[in-house]
Amino acid sequence: MAAVWLLAATTAFAVSPDPGELATAGQWLAARFSTGASASVTPPGFSFTYEGRPSADLLPHWTQARSTRALDPQRTEDTLTYTDPATGLVVRWVGVTYQDFPTVEWTVHFKNTGTRDTPILAHIQAIDAGFVRPADGEFELHYNRGDFRSAESYSPQTETLGLGVVRHFAPTGGKSTNGQFPYWNVGWPGGGVVVAVGWPGQWSARFVRDKEATLRVCAGQELTHLTLHPGEEIRTPLVVLQFYAGDEVRAQNIWRRWMRAHNTPRPGGQPPAPMLNFCSGGFFPGLKVSAASERQFIDVLTRERIQLDYWWMDAGWYPCADWFQTGTWEADPGRFPRGIREVSDYLHARKTKLIVWFEPERAAPNTWLTLNRPQWILGGAKGGVVNLGNPEAWDWIVDRFDRIIREEGIDLYRQDFNIDPLASWRANDADDRQGLTENKHVCAYLALWDELQRRHPGLLIDSCAGGGRRNDLETLRRSVPLLRSDYQSFTGEPVYLPGNQGQTYGLSSWIPFYGSGIYYSPERLVENMRSSLSPSFSICTDVRTGGTDWDLYRKLAGQWRQVAGCMLGDFYPLTPHRLGAGDWIAWQFDRPEEGDGMIQAFRREKNGSSVLQPKLRGLDPAAVYRVTDLDTATTQEIPGRELLDRGLAVVIKDQPGSALIYYRKKP
Repeated sequence: MAAVWLLAATTAFAVSPDPGELATAGQWLAARFSTGASASVTPPGFSFTYEGRPSADLLPHWTQARSTRALDPQRTEDTLTYTDPATGLVVRWVGVTYQDFPTVEWTVHFKNTGTRDTPILAHIQAIDAGFVRPADGEFELHYNRGDFRSAESYSPQTETLGLGVVRHFAPTGGKSTNGQFPYWNVGWPGGGVVVAVGWPGQWSARFVRDKEATLRVCAGQELTHLTLHPGEEIRTPLVVLQFYAGDEVRAQNIWRRWMRAHNTPRPGGQPPAPMLNFCSGGFFPGLKVSAASERQFIDVLTRERIQLDYWWMDAGWYPCADWFQTGTWEADPGRFPRGIREVSDYLHARKTKLIVWFEPERAAPNTWLTLNRPQWILGGAKGGVVNLGNPEAWDWIVDRFDRIIREEGIDLYRQDFNIDPLASWRANDADDRQGLTENKHVCAYLALWDELQRRHPGLLIDSCAGGGRRNDLETLRRSVPLLRSDYQSFTGEPVYLPGNQGQTYGLSSWIPFYGSGIYYSPERLVENMRSSLSPSFSICTDVRTGGTDWDLYRKLAGQWRQVAGCMLGDFYPLTPHRLGAGDWIAWQFDRPEEGDGMIQAFRREKNGSSVLQPKLRGLDPAAVYRVTDLDTATTQEIPGRELLDRGLAVVIKDQPGSALIYYRKKP
């Protein structure tokens, strides 16, 4: 089952993949998915049971076919099909190899082409493969926790996978990053492999050290035990493997570059630029959002010369007693007599785009959906999960939301999901159809976004599911998460500062573009802002009450604009991940192509040292860098070699306090 992958060690710390790494992914594909006689001795890297028999015993005897096509200059697609002549079940493996990154990915599809229901198809593992470490030493598993509205959200973890160790991972409640995170870095001496599972539902993964030098990795939809009707088709989660040489940090930066190059959505042909946003959103006391209140806030920001990229209309713009009552998808005529278009036109005249919040997968009682289409709801008239796998429901949602986006002038579609769907999915399954409701819902969810983007080629989508609870790779290929977590402070309490710092530290290794924001509070405003700094960022303040220091607001927004682009570059942790009151935490973003970068450092309230001197990463040792403290505006010129070998002295006198430093290579 296993194959050995030997990765050449690199002598210099580099971000670009080397030829040995690029060859490894192609070799993996060639070894695992061959046809002909060799297929009987080389099982594929996925597995399932059919009529109780393992796929490794069945597939060598089924009819096989293979085709290859170039998707573009950097990607080649291979399709391998296995057909059971007795029942008509077709298993179609579709894989993509990248020429510019050491990456291979695949999805497996199962279709009943026969005239009768299939036997039971079960225990489908999208990946079932072994990895052999090439030298003495142990496997090290690096991963992050998912989001659970906590200071610990996205915290990085490391475990040694010794002989006999079994590690199991699965999210909670059917949302893919709820508590767990479907991205792992398996390291071994000299290199390793990144493993990712893209499934916006209930996945599970196991890492099993079953032999002296072998690690077995299995992952897929958590529950599959079903028959397929004639013509019916399901799919597995997306699986990605990215091989690397060198250390874990280098591997994560190759991953970040691959995410930017091949995954981050490109509405209108370009990846999203950093964005400064503002949301009144009904979060301030006594505010019931309306067209008039939106104009009031926009007018104050215009007067104060705050140039926004996006205005954010969050939940509650539809008819409802409170925002949670979703299911009537139209603008409340009492508060928006001329629709949302009145707001979008007002913004567009000020060169600002509009974000609007939706939640199509949930319907509350006594709303249009539960009153008029209860058969579409898993919960009926009492409300619950909207069954996207129902074709009639899917058609209605696509057409309704398409019309709202078009007629109301919406630029960015924000989709939330505030209940856990797993129990509803499983309660809807018959004993011989377990996992099917989820599979159809997940496929329909992805198809919904694909269709909206097909109808609106410039549309950017924001993924949200009670914060950052659904940011698997399939979701991130269609969207960006503008709110990485609902873990936020409304008043600037110091308890939130380490948690938000830790979230930036943890999430940045995996997701290049994400968002956060703060609510204006005079207490610790600078540290609060910097603790949540991100490529998409908001500082929201209640303009009705007065008391906002607009000079400071403009200064902080200007600092964000100066460094925001750097956050899309390479990411380097400069300290361990720490949340304690006596700690420092620091990191660096670097753009070698542009020759600039930024450093963020935080001294906590009980830390006794005012100086941290981290060694920087990724710089040109032969260059000289102009290093600017954005608080004091003081600039030093420092050789790259010195910054790499001796480090940069960061002085923070306040407890707690922060530093924001920008550097640029001298020409």
